[in-house]
Amino acid sequence: MFALVDVNNFYVSCERVFDPKLVGRPVVVLSNNDGCAVARSNEVKALGVKMGAPWFQMADLAKKHGIVALSSNYTLYGDMSDRVMQILKSYVPNVEVYSIDESFLQLDGLTSVYPCFTDLGQQIRGRVLQWTGLPVCVGMAPSKTLAKLANHLAKKNPEFDGVCDLTAMSLADIDRYFSKLDVAEVWGIGRRLCVQLIDLGIETVQDLRNADPKRLRERFGVVMERTVNELQGVSCLALEEVTPPRKQIVSSRSFGQMVTTFNELRESVSTYMTSAAEKLRGQDSVCNLVHVFVETNRFREDHKQYNASMTVPLTEATNDTRRLIAAATFGLKQIYRPGFQYKKAGVILMELQPAAVRQQLLFKEEDPRSAKLMQTLDALNGQFGRNTLFMGSSGIQHRWSAKFESKTPRYTTDWSELPTVN
Repeated sequence: MFALVDVNNFYVSCERVFDPKLVGRPVVVLSNNDGCAVARSNEVKALGVKMGAPWFQMADLAKKHGIVALSSNYTLYGDMSDRVMQILKSYVPNVEVYSIDESFLQLDGLTSVYPCFTDLGQQIRGRVLQWTGLPVCVGMAPSKTLAKLANHLAKKNPEFDGVCDLTAMSLADIDRYFSKLDVAEVWGIGRRLCVQLIDLGIETVQDLRNADPKRLRERFGVVMERTVNELQGVSCLALEEVTPPRKQIVSSRSFGQMVTTFNELRESVSTYMTSAAEKLRGQDSVCNLVHVFVETNRFREDHKQYNASMTVPLTEATNDTRRLIAAATFGLKQIYRPGFQYKKAGVILMELQPAAVRQQLLFKEEDPRSAKLMQTLDALNGQFGRNTLFMGSSGIQHRWSAKFESKTPRYTTDWSELPTVN
């Protein structure tokens, strides 16, 4: 038995906690450089604004309906997410943090503690709302895929009051609700798969649930078979309490203004690599390949276009920020071309492996000071804040940094930005 707890319109809800004047108003949270809508309140969704819609295209609509646009405040959102997850862990021992606003709970063996899972869901909703101010919905079912759908039903249908337990519903009611849901609502069914399923006459969740998993496996593979089995109540996906190490680490961001010089590109690449290296060490891995890329703005047809990338192999796998920056800088020198206005750069760490099993060089031993230096660097930045210590190649001014012109304070993590009461 699984439960999926999901915060409603998470980014927008976080902003409303500290600014109640936003409640009931149309609100969007924008991506880096205040470019596109990455979160929308229900009021904005009702106006037909799609996820990822560029802000400049909403100018007239925003003026007409008074849409409030806010810059992303990832520090605040991350801290609020941690608070929600801690509350969930106080209810059940087994929790999988699926994303910043979603968690799976495993409810097996808890019937003696919580005889009615619907009541448990309402308790969770009440406590999260009381302790954080964030509204959540809860979906419960015998499989993770069904729990996802139950959560969707809890959000979209007021009669559930935010909690939907499929095991407490009759089969006729489940059939009725699933027959109204497009097959695209199923977890893992992307746009391309959706088109192919519709071509086969499978248009709703109920159609897919009634399909023969063996027959669909022949055409789509084992993943589709597993999805159908999950829809039929056969649990195929276990709870992942420990996040598996990533196979690649990407660090990239669009610039706040066009960049033309090599030095500024090098600063950005060094900064992104510093972040990527911290994540690499955080999962106790090392990297064998460094990929670096640069891009111009493809939407500016009046500018010359140039996109390039290069993969740099390392002589020895490492997680030392200095060596990784050196490799990325080498690649950047090869692909940089003057005379272009660059909009974006980034790095990708590839061929990752556990640090404990990396192959050493035959005639050279690893410098023991490297690991100690990186440990000290991470410890100081963890205690005193990110970039307390940083590599000189990352620069100081960062004129190229992404713009967040309508960013709210970091209410919960910075003493100087605590909320005030008048």
